[in-house]
Amino acid sequence: MTAKRIPLYGWYGDDFTGSTDTLATLAERGFRALLFLRQPNEEQFAAAGTLDAIGIAGASRAMTPEAIATELTEIGAFFASQGVGLMHYKCCSTFDSAPHIGSIGAAVAALKPFFPNPLVPILGGQPNLGRFCLFGNLFAAGGDGTVHRIDRHPTMSRHPVTPMAEADLRRHLAAQGLQDIGLVDYRAYGEGTVAAALAGSEPNGAAPKLFDVATEADLAVIGRLLRTALTDGPMLAVGASSVARAFAAGHSERLPGAPATGAERHHDGPVLALVGSLSPVTRAQVDAARGYAALSVDAERLLSDNGYAARLRAAALSELAQGDVMLMTEQPQGAPTAAGAVAEATGRLLASVIAEAHLGRLVIAGGDTSTMAIRSLPLWGLSYRGPCVPGAPLCRAHSDDPRLDGLEIVLKGGQMGPPGFFNDAART
Repeated sequence: MTAKRIPLYGWYGDDFTGSTDTLATLAERGFRALLFLRQPNEEQFAAAGTLDAIGIAGASRAMTPEAIATELTEIGAFFASQGVGLMHYKCCSTFDSAPHIGSIGAAVAALKPFFPNPLVPILGGQPNLGRFCLFGNLFAAGGDGTVHRIDRHPTMSRHPVTPMAEADLRRHLAAQGLQDIGLVDYRAYGEGTVAAALAGSEPNGAAPKLFDVATEADLAVIGRLLRTALTDGPMLAVGASSVARAFAAGHSERLPGAPATGAERHHDGPVLALVGSLSPVTRAQVDAARGYAALSVDAERLLSDNGYAARLRAAALSELAQGDVMLMTEQPQGAPTAAGAVAEATGRLLASVIAEAHLGRLVIAGGDTSTMAIRSLPLWGLSYRGPCVPGAPLCRAHSDDPRLDGLEIVLKGGQMGPPGFFNDAART
């Protein structure tokens, strides 16, 4: 009997949407990968089969530092016990976080003791999603493709919970407890001086290194470096799915026995789209959507009126009997309602609809909404089924409930996707 392969790669996502992007990145490159929705038990591990990469979708971007420390100390011990070589703390590609909520510094402090490699790389961009890091400063494309410095980005500079007021990631992360971050700027890749740039790494790993990322070619150079550095022991790395892209580039040979991607799809029922994001990108995608029966959701009433939630559920079920449906949170008239409470309430609404509806596909837009909505369902994992749009792949749900096992799911962050996203998500 063939011995079970130790996973080469582990990742914890600070929200569900980004977690699925990392899943797709690895699966498309030949890794046997599965994203668990919580720490798996033995039965779930057995059902997953042999894996090269294992992920856990979390919600740390919405947690306090104390909650992050509690959760990730347990998560770190779990991944270390699996023999993971590279542990990826998957943060948002825009690095939106703050000392009091979603602290990346708190996450590193909790995970680092389990991964003793002296190098702690932080990758600062993801070019395929329009994220670029130059001389340590982060830039991101807006909905129209224009690239902005992150502290001048029309959406991220005004994020309702974690507005990005600092473009220099070293300063941004220093405020979260990551002091003395070194920089490997993009010039080192062309000059072949990356190793020299790393010569100042602290023996105890106390000073992480931020790597500029401006092109996909930069990731290939970083990937080769990571592969070499892993000989010094299990490593913690921080960043968006660019970490997975770099790691896979450093393991360019196809893994033995790895399955081909693009498994057969079975979209045989209506599509239900749940839109919690209020970002201009997502709202433009809603305006361009065709073929959905649109039902608006008043967040205030959803939180305070049980009868309203019941009526929405009945309306959604009635429309789903005839075709595709979109539930979309309305723009608030006054001060925004607490995002976490709204996300939880929409998750409960979704669960009540799915309890009776037979869906072919579920599409959820919004990072917090995706996390709370998927956590409201009796699912234990997601695997990659095929591409949809960059940053939002088509996934397959794993559940002990036969009605949900095999359900096709697309999770999208607020800033992700082309104008026709909802049309693509329904028909891909």
